[in-house]
Amino acid sequence: MVLLGIDIGGSGIKGAPVDITTSELKAERSRIVTPNPSTPDAVAEVIRETLAKFPEVGGPVGITFPGVVKAGRVLTAANVDSQWEGFDAATFFSAKLGRPAVIMNDADAAGIAEVRFGAGRGVPGVVVLLTLGTGIGSAVFLDGKLLPNTEFGHMEIRGKPAESRAAARIREEKEMGWQEWGEKVGEVVARLAALLNPDLFIIGGGVSRKADKFIPVIQSMVKTPIVPAQLQNAAGLVGAAAVAADIHRT
Repeated sequence: MVLLGIDIGGSGIKGAPVDITTSELKAERSRIVTPNPSTPDAVAEVIRETLAKFPEVGGPVGITFPGVVKAGRVLTAANVDSQWEGFDAATFFSAKLGRPAVIMNDADAAGIAEVRFGAGRGVPGVVVLLTLGTGIGSAVFLDGKLLPNTEFGHMEIRGKPAESRAAARIREEKEMGWQEWGEKVGEVVARLAALLNPDLFIIGGGVSRKADKFIPVIQSMVKTPIVPAQLQNAAGLVGAAAVAADIHRT
């Protein structure tokens, strides 16, 4: 089965058709800059434009969002417009797109993809995925089962949210070297290791393509194994489409 996955981010909105049995993207991924302001109506228009690029793909659409999502309703929106807070996004998108829409936290979607198809597949115990991008997303699994809507990027580290110190955006804005930035990410990972005692950390987001430049720095600070996401920046799209398929089947 091929379904569309959409990944709403603070800087870009990505979309692609996904084979949910293999995790393969069936066409080149679309990316459109997130509108400013990133209101629901503005984002919906970008998603409509993205869907129009793949007219052959029908069925439900899986959509990720950078915030807490419960029962299709957005509860927090740290990196997008505040109009999203308390917004019934699932009902809104279903009406705007003319097809069923499933919406979930972006890091949760990426984690689902990695646990089903990638670096977390078959790993027992506690697995923690961190996505490093505009902010820091997190997903926690116990024996493959998700604990939804964790927000470890907002955890305080020396008086600041973790993502204000260690998101990939911060590395670029402050022109940090890989060693310096890796130490900041390592501080976040070390705190989580002390709190959760996980069996595996997975580092995702687009920056995971350069994992060899910073994961060794982080690994030197913690004992828990750390690996890059296998699906890299496509994980959110794959996870969103997979969850849409799950709900469509029920």
